[in-house]
Amino acid sequence: MAYLTLKNINKIYPNGFHAVHNFNLEIEKGEFVVFVGPSGCGKSTTLRMIAGLEDISNGEFLIDGKRANEWGPRERQIAMVFQSYALYPQMTVYDNIAFGLTLQGVDEDVIEQKVNRVAGILGLKDYLDRLPRALSGGQRQRVAIGRAIIRKVGVFLMDEPLSNLDAKQRVTMRYEIAQIHRETGATTIYVTHDQTEARTLADRIVVMRAGYVMQIGTPYELYYRPQNVFVAGFIGEPPMNFLRGAVTDGALSFGETKLELGRKLPGIKAWEGKEIVFGFRPEAVQLGKQENAYQITCGVELTEMLGDNTNVYVAAGKDHAILKVDSHDTPETDAEITFSIPLESVYLFDGETENVIDPTA
Repeated sequence: MAYLTLKNINKIYPNGFHAVHNFNLEIEKGEFVVFVGPSGCGKSTTLRMIAGLEDISNGEFLIDGKRANEWGPRERQIAMVFQSYALYPQMTVYDNIAFGLTLQGVDEDVIEQKVNRVAGILGLKDYLDRLPRALSGGQRQRVAIGRAIIRKVGVFLMDEPLSNLDAKQRVTMRYEIAQIHRETGATTIYVTHDQTEARTLADRIVVMRAGYVMQIGTPYELYYRPQNVFVAGFIGEPPMNFLRGAVTDGALSFGETKLELGRKLPGIKAWEGKEIVFGFRPEAVQLGKQENAYQITCGVELTEMLGDNTNVYVAAGKDHAILKVDSHDTPETDAEITFSIPLESVYLFDGETENVIDPTA
């Protein structure tokens, strides 16, 4: 039996706004699950329903097999880390971390032992006497995490905990959160709009859009086996390229380029006259002509040198794409180039439903 179970969870506000639709998920003990999606997709609302900070309109939430819809936050044995840190400004780092245990009446010697252990894990031992205002953003976030993990709870919830940090601090804190999870083995649910955070931290990712779950899977599954155009375009940096066109005589045409889809989709006859979305990732391409690959000739509009690789923006007629190539192979702006996409790196989606097409169908 799963440790946490969400069955057909819905959130409908009094004004009629339906924020979360039929959310279903089972989470195992010790798993690290990330909710990811654009702003307003319902991920934080779902997290707050799990925490008991929002009522569940319809559906059932189970903790260890027991219905928890009516339980308060304390009964759920959940600790939450907020985006805003929510530290007590008049308290030292030591007192902020110890606060939950102090409220529970835990012996001071036990509190000191636990605070020192948590501070050691988080690299805060030299800052225990400082007030929050004397800390950097990353250090404050570590204090907020320390206050959560010092309590013996079943679940840690993190709501965009790194969004207030700069790029360098986010990389450091991602590593630290991953290390903390490995050391504590705690069941963790983490909310972010940053797909890089999701891919680097998660055992499984829940991709949401407009209140709906679009796909649930491991980072590998979402990257290599996206079920629809939204997931394919959301997971990956730069995002997947999409070319749309109707199938005519077994081929998809883009300007002067014709792609014979029969090599990728044996049942192409069933798609005659229908719209198909042709997708490929920027890093999957190879410059020049290759065997067992589709070739596209296009013009270079812009290049972005990023160190070990270059983003190349290209146009073929009205269609545009981004190619990720070795920096040593960077083409000149306005040059005409040919690139190849290996057959196994091509994704095809139904132009109407935007769901992935099974090539064996």
